[in-house]
Parts: sequence; structure tokens; C-alpha cells
Amino acid sequence: MTQKPKVLISIDWFTPGYKAGGPIQSCANIVAHLRHDLDFYIITRDTDYCETEAYNGITSNSWNSVADNVQVYYFSTDQLHIKHLFKVIKAIKPDTAFVNGIYSFYFSVIPLLILKRLKHPNIIVSARGMLAKSAIHVKGGKKKLFLIAAQFTGMYKGIRFHATHEGEKQDIVQALGTEAKVVIAPNLPKKAHTLVNEKRMKCKGELKLISVARISPEKNTKYALEVLERCAGVGKVTFDIFGPVYNAAYWKECQEVVQRLPKNVEVNYKGSLESGRVANTLTNYHALLMPTRGENFGHIILESFTAGCPVIISDQTPWKNLTGLGIGYDLPLDNMDDFVEAIHELSQKEQENYDTSSEKAYLYSQQFLNDEKAVRLNHLMLQ
Repeated sequence: MTQKPKVLISIDWFTPGYKAGGPIQSCANIVAHLRHDLDFYIITRDTDYCETEAYNGITSNSWNSVADNVQVYYFSTDQLHIKHLFKVIKAIKPDTAFVNGIYSFYFSVIPLLILKRLKHPNIIVSARGMLAKSAIHVKGGKKKLFLIAAQFTGMYKGIRFHATHEGEKQDIVQALGTEAKVVIAPNLPKKAHTLVNEKRMKCKGELKLISVARISPEKNTKYALEVLERCAGVGKVTFDIFGPVYNAAYWKECQEVVQRLPKNVEVNYKGSLESGRVANTLTNYHALLMPTRGENFGHIILESFTAGCPVIISDQTPWKNLTGLGIGYDLPLDNMDDFVEAIHELSQKEQENYDTSSEKAYLYSQQFLNDEKAVRLNHLMLQ
């Protein structure tokens, strides 16, 4: 039997974690699609995002076989140091190394430096949207200093970067210089989608909105609430927020906005939502509200479409022309009234009109769920 190529993946958080959102899902989807052609060795933490307790059912500081051709090494915090990482990475002897993220000390920077010291010939760094202008702007001083130091020391010399679309490629080139080598391979959807488009009741003058994202400035949770603050008189609006509180001070600001909401708007914080429950949960809502400051992909947006759930998002994602397609709104953040108008329009839809939008969203998602070209591009990148 021919031995499959070995792929090392380094990432801060991986399954069964889910609270870090997109990056976990992106890597999990790559592994699910390609594990029959490649052997995956994944190094990660043994805790979820913002948690201190290790996952149930795993053995820390050891290789865990989680599926055919998929091994995961879960580092505990007390064992997460350079010597341990060096020993584990050296022993794998991967054909391809796939480093996720830019700024993580233990799962981006150190693995990259170890691989370079080992003179590994095939290293890919997946930027995961972290080099977009909007992302660099958050804690921008530290990030810009890091990128200057990386260029000065030649840290990324000879390294290929992974972008998921042309816009991200331009972000990488702008952040690191024209000499940056970039390969484009789109994000992959979840491997198995058995969900059918389930109809939900829609009455004129009522709207159930949902957000599934960490509560943070990047996801613009406060902006969404400020939009709802302007929604007096647009009908009965419910907004349920799912996701971990990333920044306690920011969440406090959000709660202050909640106190000012008009009587026709109800907001509920529902805590974090496990990835396996997202699809079914979305079928209870009329639309996703996420005026994000920027998304490399936005898995939750695709999941919303798959659940027949139109979206109200910013124009800072790859998902464009949603109004023209009849599946939602992609709106500029500098005009909050556009978001208010979108909410008003959706709230006024009656059952038949809403069902049409829901079905269009579902059918639109199927184009991405069955895109074999995207799978081939990811396979070529990791060979």
C-alpha cells in the first residue's frame, strides 16, 4: 500500500473545541474532505477558547486517533513549551507543514521557527484573515510591530502563504510585501450536510434574528445592538446572541445599549453554541444579523444559507450582491440606517414572500457544498 503524504497542522484550537469559531471549522473541514488522501497530524491545545478545563475524552500530551488518518496531539498548558513542541514536530517528519494564524506564539510563530530550523522544504502559513486591514487595526500597534520585525528578520522567507480568495491574497501582499508567495485555495464547507430546508412560520411585523459569533469588536456585536436601538416601530423584533464573551469590558458596553432598546425589541444572550447544534438552531430564526468588521470567509454565513436563513451582514466579507440574489443584505458599515431598513423590510415579509427568500438562500448554499474544484485546490496545496 502506498504511504499517504503526511500533513502537519498547527493551530491554537481544534475539535472538539468550537468557541474559537471559523479557524477551527476551516481546518476541520479540510481534514474531513482530504483525510482519505492524506495523513493528518494536528498539534493544538487541550482546551477550548477562553477555557481552562481539558476536553473530555482526550489524552493530553499524547497522540489521539480521532478518525481514520487523523491524529491529534493535545498540549496541556503546563507542557506547552518550545522543547516539547520541537520534539513532537521533529518526530512527525511531515511532507507538508500547514501553520494556521500569524500571531500565536506557540502555534504560529514557534512552529514556523522550528520548521525553518529543521530546514523543512514545504511550509505553508494560512493567514486566516489576520492580515486584512480591519484585522490589523485591532491592537494595531503590536501587530504592525510584529510584521515589521518578521520582514526585517526574514521570518517568512521561502514560505508560501495560503489565501482563501483573491482579496485575501492582496491583503497578504500589502501587509508583507510583493515578494510574498501566495496560493489560493477556498475554504471548504462542512463535509456532510443532510439538512433540508425546513420552513418556519413568518408573520408580518415579526422578526427573529440570531447572531452566532464571539462577542467582540471584530464581530461588531455592539453595532448590531445600536442598529436595533433605532428600530422603534418596525414591528416585534427578537435578537438572540450566541457566542463566548471575548472581552468583558466590551460586553458591558453592549449591555448598556440593551438597556436603551425600544420596547418592541427583545435581546437574549444564550451563551456559546456547540457546532453540532448550529444548523438546527438556525432553523428557528428568520435571519442572521452580523455586521462584522471583516471576515476571511464566514462559516456561519454559509451555514445560515444552508439552513434557509437569509443574512444581514456588512460588506466586509466575500459574500456579495445578496440583495440582488434575494438572500439577504451586505451593507456598508458607515450607514447604520441601511441596516435598520433591511430589518424593517424583513419584518414586513409575509409567509409566502419569506419562504421564497429562504428557499433561494438554501439553493444558493448548495453551490458551495458541492464545489469539487475547491476540494481539488486544497488537495493540490497540501500535497
